[in-house]
Amino acid sequence: MTIDAARDTPGRQDDGDNDDDSAALAATIGARFERLPLCRWQVMVRLVVGAVTFFEAFDQLLIAYALPELRDEWHLGTTQVTALMTVGSVGMLVGALVSGRLADRIGRVKVIAGCIALSGVCNLALTLCTSPEPFMALRFVQGMAIGGEVPIAATFIAEITRAHQRGRFVLLYELVFPAGLTAGALLAAWLVPLLGWRWMFGLAAVPGLLCFALARWVPESPRWLADHGRHAEALATMASIERKVERITGAPLPEPAPARPTPAPSGKSGSGGLRELLTGRYGRRTLVVGSLWFTGYFANYGITSWLPTIYKDHFDLGLSTALLYSTVTSCAGLAGCLLVALTVDRVGRRNTVIWCMAAAALCLLVLGLTAGDSAGGVLAWTSLAAVFLFGSNICLYLYTPELFPTRIRALGSSVGGAMNRLGVILGPIVVGAIYAGGAIGTVFVTLAVVAVAGSLSAAAWAEETSGRTLEDMAP
Repeated sequence: MTIDAARDTPGRQDDGDNDDDSAALAATIGARFERLPLCRWQVMVRLVVGAVTFFEAFDQLLIAYALPELRDEWHLGTTQVTALMTVGSVGMLVGALVSGRLADRIGRVKVIAGCIALSGVCNLALTLCTSPEPFMALRFVQGMAIGGEVPIAATFIAEITRAHQRGRFVLLYELVFPAGLTAGALLAAWLVPLLGWRWMFGLAAVPGLLCFALARWVPESPRWLADHGRHAEALATMASIERKVERITGAPLPEPAPARPTPAPSGKSGSGGLRELLTGRYGRRTLVVGSLWFTGYFANYGITSWLPTIYKDHFDLGLSTALLYSTVTSCAGLAGCLLVALTVDRVGRRNTVIWCMAAAALCLLVLGLTAGDSAGGVLAWTSLAAVFLFGSNICLYLYTPELFPTRIRALGSSVGGAMNRLGVILGPIVVGAIYAGGAIGTVFVTLAVVAVAGSLSAAAWAEETSGRTLEDMAP
């Protein structure tokens, strides 16, 4: 039976053992996605998955606003406070690594739904904690859910989007994560003094119900279904998507371009996973994007985590002023994210990362050589650096899934997420060690060197993916 005939018989069962059939079907599904106009269906899916990512970002930040009350209520020392702050990030590192392998095995939507459900249950359980030990255990598990959801959601959005203007579509979705962080800060700042930290975590448990919305409105990736030999399901899901798009647009879809299947690697079932990810062409890509994730977030969090302290201790600013200055820098970073989202399809992924990292390095170098002569100068140069660093980093959520084939796409994205977490953890530690010696100029020069390393890595080894289908870029 041909692939076209199988489309009309969605109940047909395939044994999934024929890699050539899977490759042909993947190419056909890719061609059918390319003919779908952007309409309400893609926007609806982006909103549902985006809501999940929004609330995962919301959950990530809540601990910072609960800590002052927790410290007094449980009489915590500095070591315990540090543990409560960092255990979630460690969980996110583990979750990023685990979720990719899981999503490549059982499906994207199941993992995303499971992560939001698990995060919601953890929030509910956190309200019942009466001591730091169970609280830390739950925060570790919740960190795994948050770290697992974000890269898999980016993978899924990439797989349902056509090549034309994929960058703009995906990155406008990715803006929901920093938006969730901002919303979490605003709500927590109002709610914790009014009702206490338990109510904050209790309300944050409600979005866990979004797992049911995912099951109801978001289909599994047809590309993933095809790659796993579930040919009938892949065709039926693709046909259902096409019918919905036709109903929304009120016009028949154009004929898909001729599919050009790329033969799967020999022994594909045995070459997937970490072995394939770390060898050959994909091994080099893993090394490149890993270095970009690490250097980008090392520099990013090295700046943002210490700015309030630098303003307060080095320049003797009041706490409210120090926090205001730091917020301005974060807002500048959000503007950089939006700018990249609107221009990345025209400029290209590779060029965006190269020039954004280089520009950030230049800003940090100028600041380092002037040794931060004034708080205003630090504000101006760090805000400009944040525009470029935030812009480069958000581009990686788009770029990474494009570099890997369906069978290891989620795993490749999760490795990027793990290197992200590693940079987030180590950046502030290194900056803190340098700043402890009073060498504020050295802090910014060090971060400039890290940003330069990221820019040079992209210039030397990164490949351009703009305007190319996923199957063409990563067979």
